Amino acid sequence: MKQLAILALTLGVVSTFAPTLSAQLLYAGTYTTPKTGSKGIYAYRFDAKTGKLTSIGLAAESSNPTFLAVHPNGKFLYAINEDNEFQGKKTGSVSAFSIDKASGKLTLLNQVSSASPGPCHLVVDATGKAVLVANYAGGSFSSFPLAADGKLGEAASFIQETGGSVDASRQKAPHGHSIVLTKNNKFAVGADLGTDHVNVFKVDAAAGKITPNDPAFGTVKPGSGPRHSAIAPDQKHLYVLSEMASTVTTFDFDAEKGTMKEIDSVSTLPSDFKGKSTTAEIFTDAAGKFVYASNRGHDSIAVFAVDAATGKLKFLHTESTGGKTPRGFMIDPSGNYIVAGNQDTNSIAVLKIDRKTGKLAPVSEKVDLGAPVTFAFVK
Repeated sequence: MKQLAILALTLGVVSTFAPTLSAQLLYAGTYTTPKTGSKGIYAYRFDAKTGKLTSIGLAAESSNPTFLAVHPNGKFLYAINEDNEFQGKKTGSVSAFSIDKASGKLTLLNQVSSASPGPCHLVVDATGKAVLVANYAGGSFSSFPLAADGKLGEAASFIQETGGSVDASRQKAPHGHSIVLTKNNKFAVGADLGTDHVNVFKVDAAAGKITPNDPAFGTVKPGSGPRHSAIAPDQKHLYVLSEMASTVTTFDFDAEKGTMKEIDSVSTLPSDFKGKSTTAEIFTDAAGKFVYASNRGHDSIAVFAVDAATGKLKFLHTESTGGKTPRGFMIDPSGNYIVAGNQDTNSIAVLKIDRKTGKLAPVSEKVDLGAPVTFAFVK
């Protein structure tokens, strides 16, 4: 009887905790204006088996934490604060938080100047020793060393872009919009909407520094406005998403030299679409078979198949996000779902990925959140 009781207790424990084994911790960054009602970074449990999101609540108050990145060790989270003033100076900021995986709560470690106004994107290097930042309003890129305790140091490098491009309303000045890293951690690719440049920087992670590569950049068609980019898992191709043209430009890419050559460009919109739309976010799946990009205006995620031989993209379809202005989205670590934020209708949508065809289908449940922008999973 005693053995049966122990077995029953054991089974009880298993049944209590088994559902949490597939649960992932998800953070959402938001715009925190009075209109949105949001106060900072919000936490959720995400069930990778069902696509269900369960709200934990406000993880940390923070001003306009519109892009997030997690340290490789899973213990720290970094957020840009998309502001134009910090400590009385014309600059935004970057915040470091420690993660409590049990509760989902975030504790602020420190906050430093982003060295330029309007930061909008950041990434943590593979060694966990540096954070790289793109500053939109200031038209620049900056980098920061990381201490072992997760805290940010002051800017170790600052690269001010110059010039503009052909669109007088959007491209009078540079606008750094994103920065991503090669798998070998040697280079960072920085898209500049204002100059139509796709910058390449050498990365010295140990010193927390970046310097321009030689050649320093590739280009997209004038007036395209490159916003975000994704590097193929095999590192042989670079996909650059242009906000203003609603295109994805494919480059042959050499991750050992940091060089690129354009080979193709495709629209993110259906051929019969006549309205106004801009793009926002882009990712590849882990296998490098499909590319996904979000459309704001058409309010959808475009799906592309990757030609295994050439890296070129074939448009497959678009799937609605069930709301307006899907600014950011993220593929969950299982590769089975996309989580997307509808900024202007204050909701999070979940889409199921067909791993064989790449196509998307909505999961019925949507979650309310004021002005969601981007997401970060903690494995």
